[in-house]
Amino acid sequence: MTVHVPPVVSPDACPALVLNADFRPLSYYPLSLWSWQDALKAVFMDRVNIVSEYDRVVRSPSFSFRLPSVVCLKTYVKPSRHPAFTRFNVFLRDRFSCQYCTARDELTFDHVIPRSKGGLTTWENVVAACSPCNLRKGDKLPADVEMFPLQKPYAPTVNDLHRAGKLFPPNFLHESWMDYLYWDSELEP
Repeated sequence: MTVHVPPVVSPDACPALVLNADFRPLSYYPLSLWSWQDALKAVFMDRVNIVSEYDRVVRSPSFSFRLPSVVCLKTYVKPSRHPAFTRFNVFLRDRFSCQYCTARDELTFDHVIPRSKGGLTTWENVVAACSPCNLRKGDKLPADVEMFPLQKPYAPTVNDLHRAGKLFPPNFLHESWMDYLYWDSELEP
C-alpha cells in the first residue's frame, strides 16, 4: 500500500494579494503582494479584512491561523494621479520594448533630444531603447540619424501604467486571486 503525503508548502510560498478598499489591486505591475508575515501583522492590527485563505496553517503555542491569500484594506488608499518618473515606469509605459526597433533585450533609456542639445529628462523626452539603438543614435537628433520613436513619448496616467502592467501577468497567480485580477489574455507583451 502506498501512502501519498502532500508536499509541505513553505509559508514563504504563500503571498497575499492586497486589494484596495474598492476590491481592486493596489497595483498590477508589480502585482501588489505582501509576505504572509506582513499580511498577518495587518490582520492583527485591524487594517485589513481577509477575503480568501490558503489551505496552509501556521501555528504558535497559543493559536493556529490559516494564511490569507487575499486581503482588502479597510481604508481606501487614493492612487497617485501622477506616476513617478522612474526608469521602470518608462519601460512599463513603453511595454518593455525598444521604441526604435522593438527589441526587448538590453533596455536602456534614451533622451530623444539629447541632453547635450538641451533635452530634459522628462516623460516627454525619454523612451526605452535597446543598447545597440541607443549607441547608434548617440547624442544626435532623431532627424540626423533617421531614428524616430515608434510612439511619441508622453506622461502616462496611473491608469495607462495599470493597463500596460496587465499585459505582463506574473508567473504565479493563485486561483483565489483570479476574481480580482483582470489580465488581458488576448494581448501578448
